[in-house]
Parts: sequence; C-alpha cells; structure tokens
Amino acid sequence: MPRHSAYVPHGVIPAVLLPFFDDLSIDEASFRKHLRDVTAVEGLSAITINAHSTEVASCTFDEQRSVLEIAGEEVGSKTPIVNGIWADGSVEAARLAKMATAGGASALLVFPPAPFTLGQHAGMAVEHFRRIADATDLPLIAFQYPLATGQGYPNETILRMIEEIPTLKAIKDWAGTVQQHEWHVRTLQNLSRPFNVLSTQSSWLMASLTLGCKGLLSGSGSVIADLQAQLFRAVQANDLATARALNDRIYPLATVFYAQPWVDMHNRMKEALVLMGKLPRAVVRPPLVKIERAEIERIRKALVEAKLLPATSAKAA
Repeated sequence: MPRHSAYVPHGVIPAVLLPFFDDLSIDEASFRKHLRDVTAVEGLSAITINAHSTEVASCTFDEQRSVLEIAGEEVGSKTPIVNGIWADGSVEAARLAKMATAGGASALLVFPPAPFTLGQHAGMAVEHFRRIADATDLPLIAFQYPLATGQGYPNETILRMIEEIPTLKAIKDWAGTVQQHEWHVRTLQNLSRPFNVLSTQSSWLMASLTLGCKGLLSGSGSVIADLQAQLFRAVQANDLATARALNDRIYPLATVFYAQPWVDMHNRMKEALVLMGKLPRAVVRPPLVKIERAEIERIRKALVEAKLLPATSAKAA
C-alpha cells in the first residue's frame, strides 16, 4: 500500500467500524464493503482504523495488522489511513507503531496508556510518545481524554509533549468541557510550529467546530460521514444557516449514539448500519454485549429524524 507521505492530520476523518461474524471472527467481506461505503463520501481527508470504533481492545496484534492490510488493499491507494496505537506499555506501543509504518499507514493515533488512571506526570507522557516517535517517522495524533479520567494530559504536559516530540502534529480532542477544548484550540493552533486540533466532541460537534478546530475525528463518521463533511464545510465557510440545518439532522443521532453508557457508542453505530441495510449484523466482542431491542428502536427513530431512513421504517421492526 502506498503511504500518503505528505499527509498532515486535518479535516474530516471518520473512524470506521469492524464487523464480526456470530462466532466473533472478523467479517472481512462486510469490512471491505464498509470501507468502500465510508470512503465514497466527498470531502474526507483520511479514515481511522484500530481504534475504539474497531474494538481494538478486543483485537490481537495479528488482527490489528490484518485490519490494516485489508484497509490498505481496499481504500489505501486513494485515502490516507490513520492507525490507532492502543497499548498499556510503551514498548508494545512502539512495536505497533513499527507494524503500522511497515503496513503503509499515513499517521498514528496514540491512545493514553491505561495505567495513567492511577496517576501520571509529564515525564511519563513524554517518554511514551518518545518511544513511539523513535520507532516511526509518521505524524502522531495524541488522543486527549477528559482530565477527570486520569488519562487526559494537563496543559503543561501537552505543551511539553509538543515541544519535545517534533512528529506530534495534532490532538484528537475529547476534553469534554468547552473551556478545556477552547484552550486547546486557541493555544495549540497558535504555537510556533503548525499543530492541529481535531474535534471528537461528537455529542456537540457544531459548537466545537465553531471554535476553530482544524478537523474532526469521530466514530460516528462510520454512519454519518457525509453529514459531518457537509457540516465541516459549512462552518469553514461561515454558513451558519446551513450548519444549523445539518446539525438538526445530526443531533438526534448524537443523542442516541452518545447516551450512557458511553462504552456502547460503537455498538449503537453498528445497529444503525444494520437498520440502514449497510451491515448484515451488529455483533460485538465481549465484554460488550448486544444492546436491548428498545434501544435499537430509539436508534431507528433517530435515523428517521435524521432523514437517513424513511418514516415508514419507524414502525417496522
């Protein structure tokens, strides 16, 4: 797969889903179709794999390599691929980075190590990213969690990471509060070197984008990449009326996708694609379990409200 060597993380980047068979093995044919469906949307800058949306925590190293290979074969010639780096240890993160680089990824999305929930300091975060940066020349995207989780990077830590890791080019911003998010946009996008904030505030995406994010990276792009791309263009053009109309369609889906518990967000997106006839089944790997029928019906109604299903579908089940 040819790497898109000049790629800089920006614009609209859907994080795709990973379909499974009932026996929990990867449904390669459905995954290939899903990749084609998403990347057919106009206005995307890349896609993301091996992330929350593809249930990376439940995938082995070899499966993650296979997911990258399949994505590269199917869409990699035309669409840059951002590969997630999910590991609790920095040595394993570096091994994944080497694999993704050899496999043709164009950028890496680095998840915070789970041990940080027990406490972290700036030196730990910098060392984690340095180990990854030493293993690859690809641009890195730091996944910024809410500070309350313990895995979010405090302001001073982010600034030190950017200063000491030249290949760190962006954050995927899940700060969770408007104040922290606005600090990221105002501060990080006005440093002495280029740096982009990619919103993943998917439950309040329009408000987030109006603050000036240089892009968005979102799992709900697996379902509504076209609406996200249109919204991003409208905000960039300062077309508030169009942005509001698009947000009116996105809002009902954001409400059902990002309901509690958050861990089911991509579970719900799979159900949405089944309802739309784009996936044959909505199988998730344990510890996730299939959501209840009543919740599936709420998703169906949201799809109707978003004009992604005909009104008659609200009564069919």
